[in-house]
Amino acid sequence: MVQHKFVSKKYIDKGWSDDQKYCVTDAEGSRFLLRISPMEQYDKKKSEYELMCQVAALGVPMCMPLEFGTSDEGVYSIQSWIDGMDVEELIDSLTTDEQYAYGCEAGRILKAIHSIPAPEAMEDWEIYFNRKADHKIRMYEQCPIQYENGQALIDYINDHRHLLHGRPRTYQHGDYHIGNMMIGTDKKLYIIDFNRNDFGDPWEEFNRIVWCAQAAPQFATGMVNGYFCDDVPMEFWELLALYISSNTLSSVPWAIPFGEKEVQVMVEQANDVLRWYDYMKNPVPIWYKGVKKRGSAT
Repeated sequence: MVQHKFVSKKYIDKGWSDDQKYCVTDAEGSRFLLRISPMEQYDKKKSEYELMCQVAALGVPMCMPLEFGTSDEGVYSIQSWIDGMDVEELIDSLTTDEQYAYGCEAGRILKAIHSIPAPEAMEDWEIYFNRKADHKIRMYEQCPIQYENGQALIDYINDHRHLLHGRPRTYQHGDYHIGNMMIGTDKKLYIIDFNRNDFGDPWEEFNRIVWCAQAAPQFATGMVNGYFCDDVPMEFWELLALYISSNTLSSVPWAIPFGEKEVQVMVEQANDVLRWYDYMKNPVPIWYKGVKKRGSAT
């Protein structure tokens, strides 16, 4: 039974989540985010909510989890409402200095998120990800649409699998990029949509940085520098290229059911990835601008 009482409910038609999302308002005029999922997802959503509570306890700026339960409509959660705009809608209006500063903040926030450990009984990451990569390679090879020079992605994965050995697993947001970030009316950066959360190599979480790099290289640069406190190890770049190669291979097979427009988005993104990495010959992508000196001009 929903404890909060609301006087209005407005449907939110945004995002890729299967959840039904609403902006709800109480009698005092305060707004909240209401998410509703099918009842069969109870265990998954309960875990998701409990992990969000752990993230919130770290001080991460986000939609704060307030209530969880079931109703006639399904499994629900109520979260605080963020007044502001999506970063991907605002990014072009920011200066490069602002983009970099928000990127650094996104990196620092992500580092905090990754402080939550994975359950001890989880499968070894190397075994898990090799199986995942093999599946994505098969998907790509069986796909009717393939990239020009796509074999370079497969070759890079196969040549760098040894880097997976001994990698840790931590909590992951699961879809960390500018499409799931907001800038509030208070000018602060907020992280939203934790519904794809998982446990994996914390560095794998950067596999969605391609969306940031396409929109604003300075934001993407800041995100990496903020995470590593300006000391980025080469092993990170080598592993990230592997993770991005794997993701890129599966992008078109994933997009086909959504139509030609989405397919084209993913083909163009694959072309960008291959160009950034000089067709996988350089693990440091050309969008990375290096560590920015304090007070330096952009």
